Amino acid sequence: MAIITLEDLQQSTGVLLGIDPGTKTFGLAISDRTRLIASPLETISREKFSLDAAHILRLYDENDAKGLVVGLPINMDGSHGPRTQSVRDFCTNFLKLRDVPVFLWDERLSTMAVTRGMLEADMSRKKRKENVDKLAASYILQGVLDRLRS
Repeated sequence: MAIITLEDLQQSTGVLLGIDPGTKTFGLAISDRTRLIASPLETISREKFSLDAAHILRLYDENDAKGLVVGLPINMDGSHGPRTQSVRDFCTNFLKLRDVPVFLWDERLSTMAVTRGMLEADMSRKKRKENVDKLAASYILQGVLDRLRS
């Protein structure tokens, strides 16, 4: 496998694991088997690539996932900057460890949308910090699930 298209993703079934790759953390989310609902899973602090990848692969296997949805941080003007390349590099290195379907999804405004929702819910600053990354991963994954159904 490699980086796949939306059409490729539509051809498969089963659980998807969503990743919001940040500079300090990874937010993780998971879909149900029917690909209707994305749920926040956890946030992991980034360490060495090998440790991060091993953690993600363990969750992938434990949940019998059939693919990864990775948020791609495209700039607001549609251009690709250093963060976009960093995520692409992460995916390339990840695919060297395990040949799994990886779908990249434009994650513009995901963190902002999730943060706005938490503020509207009057969530404390501490709770927002603890939850923003996994909720952003869930938001990204839900966007893909919704697109797959349309």
